[in-house]
Amino acid sequence: MSRILIVEDEEAIAELERDYLELSGFEVYIERDGNKALQRGLSEPFDMYILDIMLPGVDGFELCKQFRNKTNTPILLVSARKEDIDKIRGLGLGADDYITKPFSPSELVARVKAHLARYDRLIGSMPSKKDIFTIRNLTIDNASHKVWLNGSERNLTIKEYELLDFLVNHPNQVFSKEELFREVWDETSVGDIQTVPVHIKKVREKIEVDASRPQFIETVWGVGYRFRL
Repeated sequence: MSRILIVEDEEAIAELERDYLELSGFEVYIERDGNKALQRGLSEPFDMYILDIMLPGVDGFELCKQFRNKTNTPILLVSARKEDIDKIRGLGLGADDYITKPFSPSELVARVKAHLARYDRLIGSMPSKKDIFTIRNLTIDNASHKVWLNGSERNLTIKEYELLDFLVNHPNQVFSKEELFREVWDETSVGDIQTVPVHIKKVREKIEVDASRPQFIETVWGVGYRFRL
């Protein structure tokens, strides 16, 4: 049974989220204070974090950053604020998704199930590949899902690796943001395609010697992105 940590200071919202997730078979825990959530989230194993942004103590952005430094498990940010800058910041810190209040509990459950299924598929259910892909100064180990640049390991999140893996397996092909969102996130009715350029930027920062002059993931202006061999 997957263990989920909800960090939400509004009691009614936290309990509603917990009730729907428990009905779907998840084991759910609630923290309402950012400091306590940070301590618990770093000391106990969880399969997913659902983090409100505005919290007493440590806010959701900092929680996201700290949890992402510890684990690649999915992180969903929740906020009543609709500004794109908050979404971009959250995704840039390593969040896998962002949902804006008010939202239906069924939508939350759907997103949680989708992210956990993809995480499980990548970590435990995908057939192990033995080959190691090397191009110029970049090495990708398909068996361990690890990446090295100039011999130094680069730590990619699950979603960053999935995006890189998709592009590497379709070299020299140009994909629009919409196509990458559909192929990598596998979502057509929920989510925000703004996550694509944010993740492209994060991947470049990790696999490019100079992210401002990428040699691997190129932008084809007005069209999309491609991985160049």
